[in-house]
Amino acid sequence: MPISSEFQSTLLQPWDINFLQCYPNGLLKYTDLCNILQLTAGYHAELGGLSFSDMQAHHQAWVLSRMRVEIHALPKWRDTVTVKTWINSLENSRSIRCLELWSGDQKLVGCETYWAVINTQTRRPDPLALPHDHFIKNPERATLQSFHKIALKESVTALETYTVKLSDLDIVNHANNVKYLEWCLDHCDPKRLMRQELVAFEMNFMRELNLGQEAVIGQEDDTFVITHQGKTCFALLLEWKPNS
Repeated sequence: MPISSEFQSTLLQPWDINFLQCYPNGLLKYTDLCNILQLTAGYHAELGGLSFSDMQAHHQAWVLSRMRVEIHALPKWRDTVTVKTWINSLENSRSIRCLELWSGDQKLVGCETYWAVINTQTRRPDPLALPHDHFIKNPERATLQSFHKIALKESVTALETYTVKLSDLDIVNHANNVKYLEWCLDHCDPKRLMRQELVAFEMNFMRELNLGQEAVIGQEDDTFVITHQGKTCFALLLEWKPNS
């Protein structure tokens, strides 16, 4: 697809929060927050000619490698919010994208993401085949801390063995990144989540999970790890309010 006439290097995308996206107390779920951020990133890429369809002409796709989310407050049912997004850097097969969620003039969420281009045939990293100079790179950051490699615990308690289902898959034919977060948060205290005590979380995505594969979900302190056949696929670090 050609670059849209509506394309700008920084996108401001409005979203209406509906009841399907909310916890029983009316606050936006952390998983649906990530869905909104992911959809905004995808829409911006589409406007700029870097969509999934554009990249599939070269057997390429974006996959999420790391993501950090810092939450000051969660929006609630019937709120209209705006997600602001821009590309911080893009070189070869790697890109850093920043996102912020705003309610009026109040910043509620900051997010920093690290993406990689893979060849969807070889499933290996691939230099981006499409032009991107029309994206003006903005060095501004959206989070107080940058993403990092999560230190894995030596001892992890297995909580569940989960079999990947069709409903977990996305257009790239692997378990969508938000599903990993969902599986882990289902093992957290729901009262703490609904009280907005989770103020930040960081995710590392290391290996794909495909339909029918068994994923072992483990936890040690505030770190979750998902493995398949003994190999780490995903790590999640949760940051809670002090003394909560």
